[in-house]
Amino acid sequence: MGRSRRTLPEELLLLALDPTTGTTAQPQSLDLGLAGAQLVELALAGRIAPDGDRIAVVAPRPTGDPTLDCALELLRRRGAPVRAVNWIGGPRLGLRQTYLSHLERCGMVHAVEGQMCGVLPTTRYQATDTAISREIKARLDSAIRTGVPPDPRTAALAALAHAVGLGKHLYPGNEGRSSRSRLRDLIRHDPMGGLVAHAVMDVQNGAAAQPRRSPAPAGRQAPGPGARPAPEPARGVPAQPRHGSMARAAVH
Repeated sequence: MGRSRRTLPEELLLLALDPTTGTTAQPQSLDLGLAGAQLVELALAGRIAPDGDRIAVVAPRPTGDPTLDCALELLRRRGAPVRAVNWIGGPRLGLRQTYLSHLERCGMVHAVEGQMCGVLPTTRYQATDTAISREIKARLDSAIRTGVPPDPRTAALAALAHAVGLGKHLYPGNEGRSSRSRLRDLIRHDPMGGLVAHAVMDVQNGAAAQPRRSPAPAGRQAPGPGARPAPEPARGVPAQPRHGSMARAAVH
C-alpha cells in the first residue's frame, strides 16, 4: 500500500480533531472507530474480507503500513475468522495516540503542551493544515448533498463517523439534523463499512449479540424457557479494560 493515500483511521481522526481546542470529539467511541477503520482499510487493500459477521484473512502479505500490518498479523494468528464485534471491543490501548503521533511525524498536526488545573501535564494536538480536514469533510458533504452513491472509501468513512457519534460534531444544531440523518443513511453503500459500523455501535451499546446457535443435536434436549444457556468458549478478544490514571494526560 503506497503512502500517497491517507488511511481511513487517519482520516477519521482528522475529522474528529477540533481545530480550535486541539481535542478530539467522542474520544471513547473514537478508539473503537479507529479499530474498525483498520478493518475497513485492510478490506479495501484486499487483505481481509467479511465472512458473515466475522472477519477472515484472505491475503496475509504486509501492506507496508506498520500499524495496519500489526493488526493484520494479529488477525492472522487467530487462525479462524474473528467476529467483528469482538475484535473492535477488544483492548486497543494506545491506538489513538499511535495515530496522533504518526500524524505529528507526517507534519499534519503538532503537539501543544499544557497543564490541567495548573498541575497535570497535558498534550493537545493542533492541525498544521486545516485544508486537509476540510477536504475530507467535503467528500462527506458532497455525498450528503448530491445523493450520488459515494465511493467505498467515503461510504465507509461516513459509516464510521456516524457510528462513533461524530455527526453532531460535523453537523451541529438543528440546522444539521438533516445532514446527520443523511450521514447515517450512507452506511448502506459499503457492506464492509456497514458491518464494522454496526459492530462499533453494538460494542458501545453493550449489545454484542452472541452468534446464532445451531439446532440441538438429536437426543439432546434444548434448554427450556427458564433455563440459562451454557456459556460458549471465548473466541474473541476480551472486553476493553478500564484505563487507569496516567502521569501525563493526552487531552482528547
